[in-house]
Amino acid sequence: MLSARVAELVVFLICVNLIPTTPIVEERPFHAADGGIGVAVGKSRKRVFPQPHTQEPNPIFEAYGYCNIPNRTEQAWEGHSPADYKLLSVHVMIRHGDRYPLYSIPKTKRPAIDCTLSTSRKPSHPLLDPFIHHMGLGGRGHWESPLGSVPRLPSHSACEMGELTQTGVVQHLRNGQLLHHAYKQHSLFPSDWAPRQIWVETTGKSRTLQSGLAFLYGFLPDFDWTKLTVRHQWSTLFCSSACDCPARNRYLEEEQRRQYQLRAADTELERTYMDMARTLGLPTRQLRAANPIDSLLCHLCHGLSFPCVPIGDSGAGGCLTMEQFAVIRRQQLDDEVDRRRAGLYHKYAILAMYPYLNRTAAKMERIAKSIEAGREPRSGGEEVFTLSSAHDVTVAPLLSALGLEEARFPRFAARIVFELWKSPSTIQGQVKKRGGKGEKSKAKYGETFIRVLYNGEDVTFHTSFCRPHDRHVSQPLCPLKNFLSFVRRDMFSVVNATSYKEACYRRPG
Repeated sequence: MLSARVAELVVFLICVNLIPTTPIVEERPFHAADGGIGVAVGKSRKRVFPQPHTQEPNPIFEAYGYCNIPNRTEQAWEGHSPADYKLLSVHVMIRHGDRYPLYSIPKTKRPAIDCTLSTSRKPSHPLLDPFIHHMGLGGRGHWESPLGSVPRLPSHSACEMGELTQTGVVQHLRNGQLLHHAYKQHSLFPSDWAPRQIWVETTGKSRTLQSGLAFLYGFLPDFDWTKLTVRHQWSTLFCSSACDCPARNRYLEEEQRRQYQLRAADTELERTYMDMARTLGLPTRQLRAANPIDSLLCHLCHGLSFPCVPIGDSGAGGCLTMEQFAVIRRQQLDDEVDRRRAGLYHKYAILAMYPYLNRTAAKMERIAKSIEAGREPRSGGEEVFTLSSAHDVTVAPLLSALGLEEARFPRFAARIVFELWKSPSTIQGQVKKRGGKGEKSKAKYGETFIRVLYNGEDVTFHTSFCRPHDRHVSQPLCPLKNFLSFVRRDMFSVVNATSYKEACYRRPG
């Protein structure tokens, strides 16, 4: 028979909000993550890597960056390249925008937020009204099951749990419009684009579907619904038919144990939970299970006071405080540091995100082979734009798998962009004359290169596959072959394997 204390710890391990135990579990915005969750508030250029500092990061400051409030101009470096380079394809993964909490704090009022869309309410956007109208025409599109029954717009005056807010819609209208302007000059695809050239996929949650549609509308205003197919990804890892991987699950379980042990040893965190539970008149373990940080982040992001309860005869009552919030956030930032030290999450991430990376690499390679064979990609042929609308438990492991261990945790409406470029063709040899007839010079078709950007910042040379690459003047981008070798073989060295199958199914020990 377990003692009461041990039993409480067991309940905590089961209920506390750790990384999901299966690929289809929903995201938790307050997970410990690689590199922090905030960005500098008040700057027009939001850096995705923390600035070197000697002081401990401010947990409140970091949390505001996570909110990603769309109230200032953001500069993006998507679409920037050396002169005469040609953009061949773009692959984007986004995290959904701002949402209502997934959990409620017992005995407190839920945050009062309206999830209907209105141009008269802030934040707004010039595209909001035409976006609302265009979504009304969505019946003309093609929807993989079960997406056809998922609402295309948030619509509840009192938000439902996990529902996308107007802030979340505006965040992605801005993201899409930002990339629209970034790629407009490159003529990525013509106005009469073919259905095959655009690939859109999302999980079955309304917040990811709606975020993807808002992004797409900002990127391609008034797009032709009849050409669009929206595809369903059942797993938050976007692993399609390659989701079975026993070793990935083992690494995840080990990472969860590490995370739990670190939290359980944090006496300040324990005292804070006890104080919060006493204020609310709850058992401490019930408060932990309610994941109060999820709701408190929503209050913070929307400028709402933290929850209060009336003072009762038992002495319980009062308001939750910013100081308590800061303690929980501080522990999460500490956990991010320990996560990188332990390395278990990175191993999990490699196996979790291989299927998505392999699909992306295959799409790029098909276009590259056409270039190497001296053929331009056929009109209406290969996908030139891919949009994957996902969760933080998709974007966070993708960052880790790419080796971006110091990157900031995916805020609301975070984006990772992969660009495929071709260098200019060169002419080899001189024109010769034989028997009075000219011989054509031999053209060497341009090489293909990859760029990776996170929230608008070029992080290509921070990735595992391009960090050691020599950056020559004649070759200022990262060769695609580096990325292909990384995905097909090199990334598995972290788990002492040479392939996904070997890494997933090899017996421990």
